[in-house]
Amino acid sequence: MQLLAKFTALLGAVNTAILTVGRQIAWVALVVMVFVILLQVFFRYVLNNALPWPEEAARTLMIWMMALMAPTGYRWGAFVSIELVPDMLPPVVRRALHMAIFLLSSVILFILLQQARKHFGTGFIFRSSSLMHMPLAYVYLAMSVCLGLMLSVNIEMILRTLGRTFGNVDDFPKPPTPKFITEG
Repeated sequence: MQLLAKFTALLGAVNTAILTVGRQIAWVALVVMVFVILLQVFFRYVLNNALPWPEEAARTLMIWMMALMAPTGYRWGAFVSIELVPDMLPPVVRRALHMAIFLLSSVILFILLQQARKHFGTGFIFRSSSLMHMPLAYVYLAMSVCLGLMLSVNIEMILRTLGRTFGNVDDFPKPPTPKFITEG
């Protein structure tokens, strides 16, 4: 059980570091996206001369922002969920239900990751429609990154749930919650 605890702690530390970097990149993407949209509004409505690229740039930034933030939301339970039934169950049954959900999620995430990787490969065939002419693979890559990170987080949650169920709960602490989740 100690080996499982150490591996879970290592995976948790790696996930924490990657998700922290991802959140910082996502905040920058949000700021740049807002700037690009405001720039387009200025050019379109003040100068009456719309730029050809801001919509696509903003859409790409929004997709990447979502891809980098979704694993954080998944890890700390920030997605919408119905907790009424699990909260009514005894702790052992609740953990078994969570484990079943995590295992099902792993299968789904793995299948989606395989599909996203295939889709990424086709993205080099097509170019964006704006003047940027960027291969769409760079946009499609966001889904592979998102699903890969979510799968890593899901594996961490499976290991943590196993450890907390069959071992010492103190050896498998929950990861520290980021300030923006606790303060927001």
